[in-house]
Amino acid sequence: MKKIIALALLAVCVYACNRQDKKDQKTYFTDAFSYSKTVKQLNEVVKFVGFSPIVSSRNYTYANIAAYECIAAGYPNEYYSLAGQLHGLTMVPKPEAGKKIDFEFASLLAFCRVGEAVTFPEGSMKEYVDSIKTFAKAQGMTDVMFSNSEAFADTISKAILAWSKNDNYAQTRSSSRYTVIDTPGRWVPTPPAYTSALEPHWNEIRPMVMDSASQFAPPPPMQYNMKDKNSPYYKQVMAVKNAIDSLNDEQKHIADFWDDLNGKLNVVGHVMFVTKKFSPPGHWMNIVGIAAQKAKADFKKTVAAYTLTSICMFDSFIECWDEKYRSNTIRPETVINKYIDQEWRPYLQTPPFPEYTCGHSTVSSASAEALTKMFGDNFNYTDTSELEFGIANRSFKSFRAAAEENNLARFYGGIHFHPSCIISTEYGKKVGDFIVNKLKMEK
Repeated sequence: MKKIIALALLAVCVYACNRQDKKDQKTYFTDAFSYSKTVKQLNEVVKFVGFSPIVSSRNYTYANIAAYECIAAGYPNEYYSLAGQLHGLTMVPKPEAGKKIDFEFASLLAFCRVGEAVTFPEGSMKEYVDSIKTFAKAQGMTDVMFSNSEAFADTISKAILAWSKNDNYAQTRSSSRYTVIDTPGRWVPTPPAYTSALEPHWNEIRPMVMDSASQFAPPPPMQYNMKDKNSPYYKQVMAVKNAIDSLNDEQKHIADFWDDLNGKLNVVGHVMFVTKKFSPPGHWMNIVGIAAQKAKADFKKTVAAYTLTSICMFDSFIECWDEKYRSNTIRPETVINKYIDQEWRPYLQTPPFPEYTCGHSTVSSASAEALTKMFGDNFNYTDTSELEFGIANRSFKSFRAAAEENNLARFYGGIHFHPSCIISTEYGKKVGDFIVNKLKMEK
């Protein structure tokens, strides 16, 4: 009898252990939307603090890579690590054999830690992180899995943050300022804030995948010529003025939809205040979430899509800013005010950096290539990103179609010459093509 009882107890213990093993092997974050919500939370912090589009691309990229490396470590048969593929990222820690880790949970924690630490005020995501941890506990995650997952996220985060410190960002914070030289055709600050040139040394930032900032150097801009009314340049100036002076409702909607000016200065009499939105990287991060949800992508693929898109934006900003401060071209607003109409203003507020090439068109086409790689071409979707700012949705037949509309948007806004936008779309696509064909992510 004692032998039977002992065998029965052993069977119960084995059953209980097997159930516990299965429980510990489960992920409590199977819903990919939990990752999109986390990226959106970061988007809100970026918007609140008011980071420039260029700097915010860096924030999203390192945070997404940290999350992705957690997923690649947990699913090595499905995803490649980016170690050895991104400049300077030689090694990423691996999980200790036999340790039970919820890699999705770890990826959320790593995203938040790196996202906050790269440039954000300390504690800016603490409340959100606490909510993730509370959810994990409420769903029954064991103490062992919880602590293992948190420790692994911490290990990955430290590795990514250490790598990020060598990208020359800190050095560019103390670089000499841009010198404004008021010669014909050269950029000068624009109203209403007359802000200094934004990030004139961003081409010194280490690219993720490109060989150098100048790898995809576009052709020189149009030759400045306001003396000859038949010159191509003069005609493009008038094309901008005439377009803004006769915009229809659809064109205004397109311009507003892709405005994404993270800090618009409003001047009403003696009162000045800033209206905040997310910037172009934040807009495209939203589009990734919309696409992933429509495609019913799982958690892993969703993380990969965000990561690839952010890397494409990161490098395309470097490519674009390299040209901006090489050519240093004047904005349409400045030319029109000086030679044609002193009171004229563009439909959108002119951002504080040279005209050629167009940053938003560049990163939009690079992002479109990343999303086409992840979800396919002819992927129709409705972009609801701007509803929170009172701007109606727009629908697109593909990510590339959205990028094409963007180059019209910057022209309709009156802040770019249309040829600049067309060239920017072309060269952003070159950067995106290069990255999606070089990086190995999904197996």
